Amino acid sequence: MTIRSSKDGRRGGRRDIDAAGLGWQVRAMLTIANITYAVEGRPLFEGASAAIPEGHKVGVVGRNGTGKTTLFRLIRGELALEGGTIEIPQRARIGGVAQEVPSSQTSLLDTVLQADRERASLMAEAETATDPHRIAEIQTRLADIDAWSAEGRATSILRGLGFNQDEIAMPCSAFSGGWRMRVALAGVLFAQPDILLLDEPTNYLDLEGALWLESYLARYPHTVIIISHDRGLLNRSVNAILHLEDRKLTLYSGNYDTFARTRAARLAVQQAESRKVEARRAHLQSFVDRFRAKASKAKQAQSRIKMIERLETITSPQEAALRAFTFPEPEELSPPIVNLESASVGYGDRVVLGKMTLRIDQDDRIALLGRNGEGKSTLSKLLAGKLDPMGGRLTKSSKLRVGYFAQHQVDELHIDETPIDHLRRVRPDEAPGRARARLAGFGLGAAQAETLVGRLSGGQKARLSLLLATIDAPHMLILDEPTNHLDMESREALVTALTAYSGAVILVSHDMHLLSLVADRLWLVKDGRVAPFEDDLDAYRAMLLQSDAPKKPEKATPAPKKVGRDDLLLLKGEARKSEERVKKLSQMRDKLAQKLADPAIYEPQRIGEAEVWQKKYAEVMDGLDRAETLWMNALEKLEQAQA
Repeated sequence: MTIRSSKDGRRGGRRDIDAAGLGWQVRAMLTIANITYAVEGRPLFEGASAAIPEGHKVGVVGRNGTGKTTLFRLIRGELALEGGTIEIPQRARIGGVAQEVPSSQTSLLDTVLQADRERASLMAEAETATDPHRIAEIQTRLADIDAWSAEGRATSILRGLGFNQDEIAMPCSAFSGGWRMRVALAGVLFAQPDILLLDEPTNYLDLEGALWLESYLARYPHTVIIISHDRGLLNRSVNAILHLEDRKLTLYSGNYDTFARTRAARLAVQQAESRKVEARRAHLQSFVDRFRAKASKAKQAQSRIKMIERLETITSPQEAALRAFTFPEPEELSPPIVNLESASVGYGDRVVLGKMTLRIDQDDRIALLGRNGEGKSTLSKLLAGKLDPMGGRLTKSSKLRVGYFAQHQVDELHIDETPIDHLRRVRPDEAPGRARARLAGFGLGAAQAETLVGRLSGGQKARLSLLLATIDAPHMLILDEPTNHLDMESREALVTALTAYSGAVILVSHDMHLLSLVADRLWLVKDGRVAPFEDDLDAYRAMLLQSDAPKKPEKATPAPKKVGRDDLLLLKGEARKSEERVKKLSQMRDKLAQKLADPAIYEPQRIGEAEVWQKKYAEVMDGLDRAETLWMNALEKLEQAQA
């Protein structure tokens, strides 16, 4: 995780900008003005500009390789601009997840707490400070930044990202790199920088963690800029889209779907204008071609040549070609293709999932739901034949072929070989032309076919792994997080391919958009069991956000009963009492803050007194949070009753 304050001269001041031409002025948290930057002679930005207002949540989109991550590095000051400026307010803190948290004996909770450097520094200074006035300043500042509730906030973030209470106290060294990336994300969220930069944050989260992050970012109190290809995240967590294309930046208001509609309309207009210009150009050129050689018409021909030269060339921006995936079609098998009867599976002597009675037919599209660690990957491995059942019965069609794609398989590709070499491993007798055609069917053209895998992008590696998983025309395709590293167009292409595919699909993914378009059955993996989830994905999302333990949502909400006069008086009384409780606790908080700001309580002869007041302050703050929640609930009930 990185938290940096702006220091260099490019980040001198804060500009007022006209918000979307509405005439009212807002302060710009980030101003990108006419920037130019190239990598190895290839320009990524040429005169690109954008202004992001303070407090906005912005999604950054664009084709892979256009420079989105480079833009973040330029904003952080890690790369030097060749031209233009990037300005943010002085002393503004920029935060992001640059790499995983190092393996250490520090607990997850302490690692996250240390991410707020100001709090950590003040807490350390409070241990050694002797000057009562300085101690009072420290305690006042700690109260201002709500330092006493820090452990609760850090714990809440870690739990939201998938760690249980026991794991939060464990050392970082007990977790793999992917999990330590979550700790790094937790740290930067806890530190709450003024500008939060996140680059594909859901790539190392499961669905449950991704949904929690969506909700958290929507409430984040400062500016957020997210590079993401997760359509659900960009629809529910941002209010603007920054589009990087043709080395330019364009800021659109609204979420991703609004951007897509606006952009489609703009492209249609540009294409229509382009057709008009080309028609005019063709008409003039035909005159030139006919009369250029005639002396009597030479002057008119030259005039038209100049008109052609002056015609503005309107080129509609290059839309990312929908690089379709081509899945080979399997022959049809008699149902069911897989049947489990009271089956169990696990590792060694430990049963992870048990008493599973399930059936899969060839036309099934099944999404596996459940928090990380509940057993989704274990079930996938059982169905893929990578694990044997520990008990019960598992029967499969005798001719069943299974394709299995997991994210770790991308990392297991041979980086010193080309995609053609990989195909030769599994199809040694196949003609080179056929191998190249297979690669082209997965968006890997002639240039990528002969490129070492180590030099391919993450999306290109994922395409190669998908090709290898489906090359035998499987009757059942198991996909564990297939969209990581795929850009938006590739994800849409995957949806199209899976919709047309005639085999069964088992999906584990954090991409709600993919799941909603592909899956027609949901299985919930929870508490060592696998059972059908009878509601839809929106209901599952709502349950996750309401409670850590999902409950079956009600099928219908009964019509509210008419509230009587006596009940209305009771609700008004409850709201009034709640408000009074908040006022009293607020007064207590202010008095305790004044007490903590008094240097006298930090005199040596009054050792221990400050600690007592700090504890009382923390208790009052906790009580105030609960009281405010009760007050808001009481007001909501009263408003509903009066409606």
